[in-house]
Amino acid sequence: MKKNHLSAGSILCMLFLLSTAAYAGGQKDESGKLSVAASFDAMAELTKAVGGDKVNVRTITPAGVEPHEFEPKARDMTAISEASVFVYNGLGMEAWADKAIAAASNSKLIAVKASEGAKVISNTDPEEIEEHGQYDPHLWLSLSGAALEVKNIASALALADAANARYYEENAAAYIETLDDLRAEYAGKFAASKRKSFVTGHAAFAYFCRDFGLEQNSVEDVFAEGEPSAKQLAELVDYCREKNIKTIFAEDMVSPAVSKTLADEIGAAVETIATIEGPEDGKTYLERQKENLEKIYKALNQ
Repeated sequence: MKKNHLSAGSILCMLFLLSTAAYAGGQKDESGKLSVAASFDAMAELTKAVGGDKVNVRTITPAGVEPHEFEPKARDMTAISEASVFVYNGLGMEAWADKAIAAASNSKLIAVKASEGAKVISNTDPEEIEEHGQYDPHLWLSLSGAALEVKNIASALALADAANARYYEENAAAYIETLDDLRAEYAGKFAASKRKSFVTGHAAFAYFCRDFGLEQNSVEDVFAEGEPSAKQLAELVDYCREKNIKTIFAEDMVSPAVSKTLADEIGAAVETIATIEGPEDGKTYLERQKENLEKIYKALNQ
């Protein structure tokens, strides 16, 4: 299993570099915008939707890097030391977050765990629980989960920048309405779908499935680690044939090799689906969610 924990040397290095630098954060950056750090792309996208032109958002996890596996360096933590707000998902997604917040020594920082207050889904595999924690972190892939995260982000921005609190609240309300409308639209579509089951590259869509009464099965586990054994792959083949699966989804940041092997075995197509963990072709959160929804809907009705 891959480790997501910072080494002692990395922490000491951070503490030294950040403690010797003058705190440059404060309420606004040089452009007059609220300075915000976000742990990975989905958190940055939701923050930008709420903050609009009043915020400057820096994303901590670099493009092309899996947030599950990310180990930040001191230079990555500069964004937190200079920010007024740090937005992270929580639920074990960013194993480095608590240590990084402490290392930043930023007394003015408002750290918001965007998943706070969610009805969480528990992991069941003992190794996953030991390595990553008790909960499935992929809340942002649920439209209702994203709505909750938007509320939490708006509250944090309003706390940090009271003069623009109403602006953030109005942006959040409008965005949540869009999320709710999209969820209602596809709830009707999925309710009438021929099938309710789909297969993904890794088990990231449990909250999404809960929104719509669907079922996912996956090639890899919740944290995209390890490949299935021959026995597990054979069971997946049987599952796909039983459920008449015509499409195997592969995520944009997970190797599609095993998904392709499974698809070849059952004569299915491979289709890419977004987990919104990293930036993709400049697309927004909503654009990628709409693509996901439509691709899954079509797969269920082939």
